[in-house]
Amino acid sequence: MVLASFIYMKYILPLLLIFPIFIFGQIPEIDQDSTHVEYMIIDGDSIPREAIDLDEVLLLHKLKFDSKENRRRYYILRRKTIKVYPYAKMAAERLDSLTDQLATLDSKRKKKKYAKKVQKYIESEFSGELKKMTRTEGQILIKLIHRQTGKTTFSLIKELRNGWRAFWFNNTASLFDISLKREFDPEHVKEDYLIEDILQRNFQNGLLKEQKSAFDFDFFELTNKWLNQDKTAVKTEQKPKS
Repeated sequence: MVLASFIYMKYILPLLLIFPIFIFGQIPEIDQDSTHVEYMIIDGDSIPREAIDLDEVLLLHKLKFDSKENRRRYYILRRKTIKVYPYAKMAAERLDSLTDQLATLDSKRKKKKYAKKVQKYIESEFSGELKKMTRTEGQILIKLIHRQTGKTTFSLIKELRNGWRAFWFNNTASLFDISLKREFDPEHVKEDYLIEDILQRNFQNGLLKEQKSAFDFDFFELTNKWLNQDKTAVKTEQKPKS
């Protein structure tokens, strides 16, 4: 726990201190009059599209696990993801806010003063919670910062501070199997896909407030890919040896 606290105070907290696919039902459309108002046919009736305010709905597959161990791992990952996502969301918000605000300031002194004010606010509000995170929670946070900002933690520190400090933080983190260069890659890393699955489910049930990802990927294509890979793996394991 002491080592975990050291890690977050050294590089995760400094980073945060710096930061101040959906499916609709396929309903045919027809043009009913010369004003080009769009209509939808529902149970034989023509209803103006603008009269119906439909929310986007993401249809998620039912969770199935091939073993108790995989089920346990998923729910542990779920707990950790739900815990750290708000901090990644905050990092993206602070980055946008910092970028916008600094663009309005005309001197280095004013920029430094503003950054210091943001630092004190974040430190007083969140440093206690960050220090309680475990190593695995820290790695998930680094992935989600990449998901939300489009940049790795390493590159953000390098841009906002300097290259040497980013290099040093990364080497320090590597001693504890944490890489600040880690990217969020749900297409090629199954754990990242599971993290995305967890996010989508909790956006839908309202437990987490959704913030658009910096990356544009099709969650359904990812789901089909990983489900098919899992089925293939199971068949391979069950195939009798000749």
